[in-house]
Amino acid sequence: MTITGKNEHLDNIIKCAEAYSVSTGILVMLINSNGDVLYSTNEEGCGFCRKSRSMIGESLNCRHAHIYGSYQAERFGGKYVFFCKLGLTHWVSPVPLSESENGALIAGPVLMIRPEDFLFEEILSKSLTTSQIEELKTEIDKIKVVSPDKVDQLSNLLFITAAYISNKGNEYMVDERLKLKQQSDISSYIHHIKTMGGNDEASEHYPIEKEKELLSLISSGDKNGAKKVLNELLGAILLKSGVSFEIIKARVLELIVVLSRAALEGGADAEQIFGLNYKYLNEINKFNTVEDMTVWLSKIMARFSECVFDMKDVKHADIIYKSLDYISKNYMRKISLEEVAAEVYLSPSYFSKVFKEGVGTNFVTYLNKYRISVAKRLLMDNSIDIVDISNLVGYEDQSYFSKSFKKITGTTPGKFRETRGRIKRIEGDGG
Repeated sequence: MTITGKNEHLDNIIKCAEAYSVSTGILVMLINSNGDVLYSTNEEGCGFCRKSRSMIGESLNCRHAHIYGSYQAERFGGKYVFFCKLGLTHWVSPVPLSESENGALIAGPVLMIRPEDFLFEEILSKSLTTSQIEELKTEIDKIKVVSPDKVDQLSNLLFITAAYISNKGNEYMVDERLKLKQQSDISSYIHHIKTMGGNDEASEHYPIEKEKELLSLISSGDKNGAKKVLNELLGAILLKSGVSFEIIKARVLELIVVLSRAALEGGADAEQIFGLNYKYLNEINKFNTVEDMTVWLSKIMARFSECVFDMKDVKHADIIYKSLDYISKNYMRKISLEEVAAEVYLSPSYFSKVFKEGVGTNFVTYLNKYRISVAKRLLMDNSIDIVDISNLVGYEDQSYFSKSFKKITGTTPGKFRETRGRIKRIEGDGG
């Protein structure tokens, strides 16, 4: 899809996306805050992705994966590399679309490993038949293979591109326009309260019903409705607080906590909301004017509203692929569940649960099966001693290596080498 109509800022984003894509050979797309694709340097997209969607259907939600990546980019300083549900690598950086909405540039997909080592079969075996997986494998060769180091540099380049687009001067002008609009809305509501008749005592009380209305709108993800009610609530707070900036700040702090709870009730991801909450609560002291602080609060409210949809599946796919990638790069040494859990920023117990649900087997079983699969290839080379193979695939104890090998393949390493792998049972269930 291509953006239509005259918009100099969006035209600039498109030019930058095209320049990045032409110079790197990587597909780039621009999405809005809802994950809708506003522009793509290749309208047909990735053939592998298209075919996968036709097989898997709605459960393969690329839109959620893109929004998840853009949120993580904001959380981690403006750039983020992530795996989609299919195990393909993307990187993303946020860009402002308008004075009230952020979007993101997303580059990819690419593979960071050789097609023959691609791990998507580990995840999709629960969703697809063997014949469908084989059909998808024919599309894998068409996807560009890029080394992890190069992906990191390409991510840096996209970040620089997004930073150029963002333009601090433009952001300042956007914030100034937002201030004027919001202060006008707040002032109108204050005037409405003062002139609507009735006694002054009513205006002295905090409008709890208005707060409940705001929470309901956030829980349902209604960003526009929530923005209107937030301005009315801020008007009531300013009217009651008078000129005391510290009282207003205290009220805003309370609102941030309340807004985050509303987002959680609406189904937003707890880890993400708590991370944002911590960030926002630490930012509030940098504001010196009510105008700056209320514009900032309006952006927080919009962000919490956007978080209200289920991203657990997307997040877990990213975690699983990153953990499988980590195992493939570190299997040759002693690694533990705790180490891999730390690599993907999860507690060991929660990571263990997510891993088993996603891969279909526990961490230790998968690690052993992966090591044995590498050992089987090495055993085809008679110049490598079996003791050395044991060490090369991460087993410090050769007897444990032999025991694990027989449990998984049904034979000993020596017999496997003698028969050149021609055995009746290759790959048991490991369990």
